[in-house]
Amino acid sequence: MQSTKEIWFNGKLVPWDQATIHVLTHTLHYGGGAFEGIRFYETDKGPSIFRLKEHIDRLLYSANTLKMELPYSANEICEAVQEVVRVNELPSGYIRPIAYFGYGKMGVNPIGSPPQLAIACWPWGAYLPHEAVDIKTSRFIRIHPSSTEVEAKLCGHYLNGILAVLELQGTHYHEALFLDDNGYISEGAGENFFMLKNGVIYTPQLGTILAGITRSTVMEIASKIGYQVVETNITLDDAYQCDEAFFTGTAAEVTAIRSIDDNVLGNGEVGPVTAIIKNAYLDIVKGKNPEYFNYLTVVK
Repeated sequence: MQSTKEIWFNGKLVPWDQATIHVLTHTLHYGGGAFEGIRFYETDKGPSIFRLKEHIDRLLYSANTLKMELPYSANEICEAVQEVVRVNELPSGYIRPIAYFGYGKMGVNPIGSPPQLAIACWPWGAYLPHEAVDIKTSRFIRIHPSSTEVEAKLCGHYLNGILAVLELQGTHYHEALFLDDNGYISEGAGENFFMLKNGVIYTPQLGTILAGITRSTVMEIASKIGYQVVETNITLDDAYQCDEAFFTGTAAEVTAIRSIDDNVLGNGEVGPVTAIIKNAYLDIVKGKNPEYFNYLTVVK
């Protein structure tokens, strides 16, 4: 990855190479941290962060599920994020705030390890660098909702995704797809899932998935341009026979799905509805749709 100038590290900016932690940092060993992925885009008004408040509110919610008391308010963290973008002088890129338990004690119980917060940004292009991706159902299920706080964005949750994507190494697949404990489609390794059948858009209902911020934006876009969006249980057979499908996420943005378990969808190209939604989303994040200017925080 490409380094930038400075990282916001526990209340102050430090050079990229000096933002380091102790090897006995609690979260490094047990996964008890919370993070966000946020994009900022080049717009006519300057670098603009997409849905900053919603991301930081979720960061604090996630930290709270771990009883992690950060010494910063949501507004202070939002200001810190803007400061990181400003000082690194990038027109566009990706922001990673991470809250974690630092060095202080070992053992599963984190209480006694000091809460820490770091915020970095760097240039990052397409997360899934293909017009349309081939995906494969993982032999692992999405983390069971009764075993965790399923709507929190916790570091340890992503071991699930790591195992799934490692299965794909050396294959032609670009991303993994999780089922839930009942055999319904849940989400990708780092994305929410949508499909289109007979003019209706379907997406897995909440309960086993991360309630993605890009997901909610896409649902809003689709509804406003006249598509019915239904949150429901989706089987693999439903998905195999759909007309189009796509992933959404901060990193993935809107990425078309070409095939699922080697079942090619439609004509194997980016579907027309997917293209419409993707273009509408990119117009919003790049400041080209005045109706959604409130979703952007311009960094000056």
